[in-house]
Amino acid sequence: MSNAPLLEERLLQRYDRPGPRYTSYPSAPHFRTDFSMTQLCQHARLADARQPPAPLSLYVHVPFCQSPCFYCGCNRVITRDRERGSDYVTRVLQEAALAAPLFHRGRRVVQLHLGGGTPNFLTVEALAALTSGLQQHFEFSSAPDRDYSIELDPRSLPRSAEHYAAQLAELGFNRVSIGVQDFDPAVQRAVNRLQSSEQTLALIDECRDHGIRSINVDLIYGLPRQSAAGFRHTLRMVIAARPDRIAVYGYAHLPRQFKAQRQIAPQELPDARARLALLRLAIEELGAQGYRYIGMDHFALPEDELVRAQAAGTLQRNFMGYTTHAGCDLLGLGVSAISNVGDSYSQNFRGLREWALALDAGHLPLWRGLSLTADDRVRAAVISQLMCHGRVDIRAVEDAHQVRFGEYFADALALLKAQADDGLVRLDEATISATAAGRLLLRQLAMCFDAHLPRTPAQQPMAQVI
Repeated sequence: MSNAPLLEERLLQRYDRPGPRYTSYPSAPHFRTDFSMTQLCQHARLADARQPPAPLSLYVHVPFCQSPCFYCGCNRVITRDRERGSDYVTRVLQEAALAAPLFHRGRRVVQLHLGGGTPNFLTVEALAALTSGLQQHFEFSSAPDRDYSIELDPRSLPRSAEHYAAQLAELGFNRVSIGVQDFDPAVQRAVNRLQSSEQTLALIDECRDHGIRSINVDLIYGLPRQSAAGFRHTLRMVIAARPDRIAVYGYAHLPRQFKAQRQIAPQELPDARARLALLRLAIEELGAQGYRYIGMDHFALPEDELVRAQAAGTLQRNFMGYTTHAGCDLLGLGVSAISNVGDSYSQNFRGLREWALALDAGHLPLWRGLSLTADDRVRAAVISQLMCHGRVDIRAVEDAHQVRFGEYFADALALLKAQADDGLVRLDEATISATAAGRLLLRQLAMCFDAHLPRTPAQQPMAQVI
């Protein structure tokens, strides 16, 4: 018998609506173009003055891909000219030189993540130039718990994957995230991502053989032509490789926002009931093989740091997903990269040209941002607890933010009362706790506390909750 949580048809129809993914609060569409460099510098100074100052996390966005995956909603540039990657690294290091003086040199980088796009579009030489260049501008931690991670597309590797994995390890990378999505050939053809299981599984083995300590695999449910049988086959192949973490994302079909998605025939997409069945299948298959459901879209083996952090109450969620590095200031480098410095968010220009022009003028390529209000901070704390732990410690929120929870969140609690009646959440004086079924709808629960949501979904394109 299945041990995956159930969600009745009536609840599916009631709650499967668009909502943010809550990698930040407020979410990126609410950032403002009148956020200034002066404001960013003020937030950086205040963050530097905290005692003790937080460590740093660096995110580098590499936008280049050799071919378009039709499902993709990332900011990317399609090209086969690898020299563009080398030129891009030079620009990123220009940006690093401008950004580094915002932070005290003693604040060590404990996390480096390269995302995309396809970060392994960069040649090994370009990767080496990037990592060594960043080390010229920032003090990198040598502690055993540091994380240097990179997203990999097995289709874009050099001829010798073994050699490549060894070189990644030599450059200091100890985590990799490998894109799979689905091994079903029919699904792969529908999304323009032909990728053999042999190629992918060989890369996992080579990374493990060369000391990469943590391997994540990305899957997607809700893709065109996806079936329960095909997705089960993919899940079991991935599970057999025993990656440390597996992310199972829900496909967000927003063709008005992402041009490539217009290549996907809407009639080939699974409906809400079928999407939920695919998610439940993932929870069931992964749970049966010992993976813990962290929440939202992430699973990890019991000994993984994410599981330990969740048990300790220190798990965090940001633009890179779930993370164990609580309290870091995040600096994003590259086109469209997002930073979270002190009580602010800021984002770079999305276009290569605008981003490069700002750097050539000697300015950080700031496009938009936001200074968090006291209300934003308390709501962010509540939403973070829900997304990371499936529960809210009411007394802890009251003590940290000097509010009376019942009065401050009266409207949110009224919304949650209806969801409690539907069996999605349990409410008492001390805690708000998602039930097993409610954990499938954490975004829906979090939306009750979101003061920035549009009045109608059409005002802001968002992915369905399931």
